[in-house]
Amino acid sequence: MSEPLTDRQQQVLDFINAHHRQHGVAPSLREIQAHFGLASPFGIKRHVDALTEKGALRRLDGKARGLLPSSHPRRGVLAEIPLFGTIPAGLPVEAVQEAESYISVDTQSLGVRPNTKLFALKVRGDSMIEASILDGDTVFLTPREPRPHDIVAALIDGESTLKRYLLQRGRPFLRAENPRYPDLLPAQELVIQGVMIGLLRTQSN
Repeated sequence: MSEPLTDRQQQVLDFINAHHRQHGVAPSLREIQAHFGLASPFGIKRHVDALTEKGALRRLDGKARGLLPSSHPRRGVLAEIPLFGTIPAGLPVEAVQEAESYISVDTQSLGVRPNTKLFALKVRGDSMIEASILDGDTVFLTPREPRPHDIVAALIDGESTLKRYLLQRGRPFLRAENPRYPDLLPAQELVIQGVMIGLLRTQSN
C-alpha cells in the first residue's frame, strides 16, 4: 500500500474482510456504520474512500456491495473444490450427492487454511437475495458445526436447501433471506451439510 492506514481505517478494513469471508459479499455502508455505532454513514464513506485511494480496497462500479479487498501479494494454495450440482435457494428438493466437476480456488481468498475440507454448490432460486446470494452464484462451504446466523446447506427431512441457520428456544430452524419464503422447521431431521464461507459470481446477475 502506498500509505499506512490509520487505526480506524484498519478496523474498517478488518471488518470488511471478515464480512467478505463469512458472507461472500462486502457489507453495505449502513452495515459498517451500524457495526461501529456511528450516527451517520458519511464518516464511514470517508474511511472507505481513503482505503480505496490507498489501495486496500477495490470498488466494483454500480454494485451496492461492490467493495472487494485488494488482492494480497501472497497467494494461497490452489485447491480443487468439488462442485456438487445445484442447491435450491427456494423450496427444498432432494439432495444430489455426486460431484459434477471441480473448481480451482485460492484458499487464501476464502480466508481458510489450505487443508480445510471444502465443497461448492450452484445456487438456484431467489430465497437468499437479501443476503446478496443470487440465482446462478456458486457458494463455497465447509462441513462444521453451525453457529446461529450462519448460512448453511442443510438436509431438512431428507431434502436439501440453502438457508440461514437460527435457534429459537434452543431449537434450530432455517430462514430465507426473502420475505416471500416461510421459515423451515424440521418435522423429524435437520442435518447441516456445510457452512458457507465464500461466494463466486461468474456472471452479471
